[in-house]
Amino acid sequence: MKRILLLLMVMIPILTIHAQAPMAGGEWKDNTGRHINAHGGCIINYKGTYCWYGENRSSGNTLYSSKGVSCYTSKDLQNWTNKGVVLPVSNDTCSDIQEGCIIERPKVVYNKKTKEFVMWFHLELRGMGYKSARAGVAVSDTPLGPFRFVRSGRINAGILPKDFIEADTTELRQRLSEPAFNTWWTSPWYRQIERGMFMVRDLQGGQMARDMTIFIDDDGKAYHIYASEDNLTLHIAELTDDYLRHTGLYVRVAMGEQNEAPTIFKKDGVYWMITSGCTGWAPNAARLFRAKNIMGPWERLSNPCRGDGANKTFGAQGAYIFKIRKTKEKKMFDGADYVFMADMWRPKKITDSRYLWIPIRFEDGKPTLRANLLNTYQSSKSN
Repeated sequence: MKRILLLLMVMIPILTIHAQAPMAGGEWKDNTGRHINAHGGCIINYKGTYCWYGENRSSGNTLYSSKGVSCYTSKDLQNWTNKGVVLPVSNDTCSDIQEGCIIERPKVVYNKKTKEFVMWFHLELRGMGYKSARAGVAVSDTPLGPFRFVRSGRINAGILPKDFIEADTTELRQRLSEPAFNTWWTSPWYRQIERGMFMVRDLQGGQMARDMTIFIDDDGKAYHIYASEDNLTLHIAELTDDYLRHTGLYVRVAMGEQNEAPTIFKKDGVYWMITSGCTGWAPNAARLFRAKNIMGPWERLSNPCRGDGANKTFGAQGAYIFKIRKTKEKKMFDGADYVFMADMWRPKKITDSRYLWIPIRFEDGKPTLRANLLNTYQSSKSN
């Protein structure tokens, strides 16, 4: 009896620590006891195992701290095993992903036709700051890599977006050289941005691609959604059947409205997209869009967040929306089918940035993110 009582005295504090584990703000530790280093990432479920991919950041300078892309695995979305860096930066000075580059927002998808895992990410070349605005792609035969870097570049060079009028191209190119349109943020400048002035500016070299995500539709078609035109306009671009290239079909969304960090999911035939505004590393109010066709038109709705901190997305910025397929895990998220995965950025020490996952609930036919559900998820590896 004394041994049983002693065992209970030891176990009760441990159980209490687990029960108090936060969903947001605390450290999320892996099997080695270290804070999970997978920022701006995504989660896929492959054969019953969750794979979490994200930016591996060192404790160094915010811009140039990229070490590649990490992967963690879990069977229950709580206990995470560190599988290391599955796409490391390169020591080759001729490589686009040489050490010193910036790799952000990695997204991995599985191609059922080619049996390959395809990773897309936002890439900035070494020493260029955020001027390169490229998309990079890598492939692997297994979810745990190693991923082989294929190439990087801007997107859809020489190709106009769907339904864009050819005659407008000449006029907008002329506008670019007029002094009145060299001054940013004026009303005339905004009108030309909405019409596509920056899209035309980048037409020959290819469109800029920064914050991004990848979405696989019900028919297996893949789409690349990214912030373009100096982060002023979103693009949704179709990928080829092997998910390695763009087909040339793309549309412009929310022209001139400054959206980044796109996340997307589909439910009951409707496409939903949650984005953020452009305020650097600081959080802002999330934005919600809806469409019946992924190629638009897209309708902007109100902020999907509700409760304390809703005007700043609870201190976070969206990274990905993943679907839960297991009943046990759904119970952890208040029975929700989808989870909004976000980052609580710490720009002075980017590797110590924290995570926030929120179950997506539908109210009045629209997805909502509620503050009172922030503690639904309790990770046994959190503090």
